[in-house]
Amino acid sequence: MGYFPFFVELSEKQGLIVGGGTVALRKVQKLLPYGPRLAVAAPELHGELRTICGLELRERPFVPEDLEGCDFVIAATDDHALNHRIAALCRERGILVNVADCKEDCTFLFPALVKRGDLSVGISTSGAGPTAAIYFKERIADLLPERLEEILAYLEAARETVKDQIPEESRRRQLLRELFDECMRAGGPLPGTALPEKLQAAQEVHG
Repeated sequence: MGYFPFFVELSEKQGLIVGGGTVALRKVQKLLPYGPRLAVAAPELHGELRTICGLELRERPFVPEDLEGCDFVIAATDDHALNHRIAALCRERGILVNVADCKEDCTFLFPALVKRGDLSVGISTSGAGPTAAIYFKERIADLLPERLEEILAYLEAARETVKDQIPEESRRRQLLRELFDECMRAGGPLPGTALPEKLQAAQEVHG
């Protein structure tokens, strides 16, 4: 049936990554921009993990007590039996768990992720074809303008102004779509005069 792509607020949520290798490092790097509190438990830690601010490093083997207070867990060790045990403990406790080497043990999957400012695109094949997910991630990334983060910030500010001045929802949608299309063609935010001019024109047409 596939996996539904929820977008979940992770700010200040407690996450645990069990494992200290390159897979664990990649998971940490993907998660940190979304603001969770992360702990890493492993007898040996990748050198780059030691350089990341804000990580709680537990340089020792995993113990079940590590799961206390966790909102989600990632089992990323090279010990399949340990990963399976961690998944079973998480299921018993109702904790979301991802196992790097076994889809059947997962209660959530890690997507191939494209992030540009407030835009996040997650691509999943439900574990059937990670290579395909990476392919589409790269194609999507190539489609995005370099100044997308600035465009999104501009549109967010414009949306509030449009909501204040255009009461009819269908007209708001049309105007915001026009602004977006013009930003994409321009490759960046529009000049400061563009929004007032469009608002005035919209009000005159429908006035």
